[in-house]
Amino acid sequence: MNATFATLLAAVASAAVTVAAEAAPQPSPSAQGSAIVVQDQASLRAAPRDGAQQQASLWQGEVLEVRGERLDYLQVWDHKRERGGFIRASDVRRVALTEAEGPALLAVMRFVQDTPGAEALGIGLTAAYLQAAPAKALAGVEGAQAFDALGTFADRLARRASVAVPGKASGATLSAHLDVANGYGVRFATYEVEGRMQVCYEGEAFRRLLAMPVADAEQRARAVLALTRPECINPDLPAHERAKVTTWQAEVLERVDVAGLPGYLRNRVQMRRASVWGAAAFQQARKNAADPAVTAAAARALTEFTGVSKADLPDEDQSAYNDAAMRVSAVRWALVPAAAPVATAAGARPTLLTEPGAPGETCVLLVDVQHSAKAPLLRRCTYGVVWTASASTNREGTALALAVQPIEGWRELWVLRKTEGSWLADVLPPAAATPETGVAEWAGWVPGGQQMLVAREARGQGRYRKSFEVVRLEGLTTERVTGDVAALPLFQRWQDPAWKRQTLSLR
Repeated sequence: MNATFATLLAAVASAAVTVAAEAAPQPSPSAQGSAIVVQDQASLRAAPRDGAQQQASLWQGEVLEVRGERLDYLQVWDHKRERGGFIRASDVRRVALTEAEGPALLAVMRFVQDTPGAEALGIGLTAAYLQAAPAKALAGVEGAQAFDALGTFADRLARRASVAVPGKASGATLSAHLDVANGYGVRFATYEVEGRMQVCYEGEAFRRLLAMPVADAEQRARAVLALTRPECINPDLPAHERAKVTTWQAEVLERVDVAGLPGYLRNRVQMRRASVWGAAAFQQARKNAADPAVTAAAARALTEFTGVSKADLPDEDQSAYNDAAMRVSAVRWALVPAAAPVATAAGARPTLLTEPGAPGETCVLLVDVQHSAKAPLLRRCTYGVVWTASASTNREGTALALAVQPIEGWRELWVLRKTEGSWLADVLPPAAATPETGVAEWAGWVPGGQQMLVAREARGQGRYRKSFEVVRLEGLTTERVTGDVAALPLFQRWQDPAWKRQTLSLR
């Protein structure tokens, strides 16, 4: 049945699905139908009794050919292991794989679709239905339900495998379930991320679902959310290939009409759109920060994010909401026009300029009336995106804050400060962790030229943290920090009005 299932998938894609019974290999004369294992570690024994030698340990979702019955056992043949034996009838579900049994298989498949831990069994039942159902049913609503279920089972199994604890019994079970799914032609991609393995479903069933006109809005929403998971983008992709993936994700997300979706599902689609458009804005800005497409992408990201209804946000989606906020916040300066450099007078504060460096580099130059671009006060280059509209100089003219984004979803704060006889550039990251998702942003200057206000939020190593801080310019040491902005009097008094109006940290 495994080969037949893969054949059926290809047939549906070309609109030439044939009746599965015709496509299936002919069973042996002694065959009495098939049976799907419904219990993990079910024993295949050499004889129909509990004390008989165990031939193999079977897992839910595996399919066996039934060749007879003995007492409360079935005599079966395991084509995968090329071995026969006996298995308790209560450990399997017998299926005839005929058109008449299609509705019953579909009903059981729908039930299992909402049962966590039964993904391998669900994939086996879906394979049985796809083989039993006629071509007309597969091209209609029932077929859309089958592909929706198949994608849901595979995606949920991949999620479970990604968080499994190595060496535990659950890890062995998940490994066996993945092997069962692979036997049905369901494919997974695996990436190493920070010393752990990220397992992702490659999405074939969801792609076929999106190509079916009969698929409803909720099915399409589930499909595009699974196909656009940010953690399932190959981390080793070069920048130009990653940009292609982002473009494809944006196109796929447009295939969902969110108007008729339940509130929580509409929120999920809009949060994903916000994240993808934020990534698109960054990738466009790396090519040319002045391109109008950068502003358009950032504006779309902000529109999608502000359209999220917090009242319809369940607890399990709070993490995705925070991540979307950080990804949009990272590119929000694309919506603010950069001020043109102005001539400086004697005693005026320094001005920021940028110029191309090595291929792909942008160099930041700090100049004043006595120091031109040819001999600047400070010159520092980066391969990240320099958001020049964010530049802010303190009243004393001894420090300047600048937003720089080295990777998508991660924006750092550069602090250019005057010391005795020279200027230095320090970097304040969103968190002292491996870059994942985060934003560090300037929130205001404290009079006196010694302190500034900073808002930071980040997710790193599985933890999320948001803080509001009073930072000393010398050494960028944090003097006071809190998670509640109202708890810092200096923050309440000196926060910049423009920052308060535009930031997403106060959401």
